[in-house]
Amino acid sequence: MTDRRQFMLSASAAALAAALPGSLLAQEATRIGFVYVSPIGDAGWTFQHDEARKEMEAKLGNSIQTKYVENVAEGADAERVIREFAASGSKIVFATSFGYMNYVERVARQFPNVTFLHATGYKSGKNFGHYNARFYEGRYLNGVIAGRMTKSNILGYVGAFPIPEVLQGINAFTRGARSVNPNVEVRVIWANSWYDPGKEREAAMTLISQGADVVTQHTDSTAVVQAAEERGVYAFGYHSDMSKYGPRAHLTATTHHWGDFYVRTVREVLAGTWKPESIWGGFKDDMVRLAPLNPAIPAEVRAEVAQIEEQLKAGSFHPFAGPVIDQSGKERLSAGAVMDDVALGKMDFFVQGVASRLPNTR
Repeated sequence: MTDRRQFMLSASAAALAAALPGSLLAQEATRIGFVYVSPIGDAGWTFQHDEARKEMEAKLGNSIQTKYVENVAEGADAERVIREFAASGSKIVFATSFGYMNYVERVARQFPNVTFLHATGYKSGKNFGHYNARFYEGRYLNGVIAGRMTKSNILGYVGAFPIPEVLQGINAFTRGARSVNPNVEVRVIWANSWYDPGKEREAAMTLISQGADVVTQHTDSTAVVQAAEERGVYAFGYHSDMSKYGPRAHLTATTHHWGDFYVRTVREVLAGTWKPESIWGGFKDDMVRLAPLNPAIPAEVRAEVAQIEEQLKAGSFHPFAGPVIDQSGKERLSAGAVMDDVALGKMDFFVQGVASRLPNTR
């Protein structure tokens, strides 16, 4: 096992361990484990979760001790790491990728006195909850900007896997773009990985060669933004602000913020008041934000986006308000209706405006 794959004690917790006797540390510090699907790096999905872990440490201090394992594949290795956290004394385990869900469920049954939280899934149990952010809200705003900024009317999207979470983002991006520019089409290439910079870059370059002058991704690395910077087109980062990797290309990013949720959840567990629930927070919950806007975005577009953002916060606008028409022309939601969370969680289609076809996963 490499150093990277070993359990990592955070710097602040390590300092605490050095300062306190072992028995006192064991009595006072609740152990918490984090399972990460990709390297932490300095941007992206795992980076945002690790920033939230640090924020939690800063706020909860000596009452907790956190460890993490990064770059854990969604398979048997994930189950091993999750079980190892529980067996070694962690009272709370955060598993931060969709493909961990079934493994978390299995281990949670075996450790009823440990609290497990799973990111982006949908299953729950007596000691097992799930949490997510409404990424699609930010994607809609990205789409509005893309629809205003494109000249070719071709937008490129690098997707990880064709699951509801990713489809929500692609469809919201498309609906946002077509709300201001009905001539836009979105082309999708699948990386079939959450984190593979080489595949992500190759997909972005292919989309750009097909005429896309704005690209984005639902993957974890900065490769798409870097490719856009290199080729002189625009891009949107994802998960975190990726502007340093493409100062000219990066228009903004849909960013995710987990710190308040982690702090609140741990406090509830420590107080004995935690109960499993479905958490799905958006702009109004401050779990989704936009990164700073590129000065290249015109003032009138900035104002347009700011207005929609305020409507999202107020709950007066929904990116999937009807009518919702899929790419075959079938009405999926009638005018006047708003797609509920159950339907969003089962999304299995592309909307009108997406030029690519979904892979046959049956």
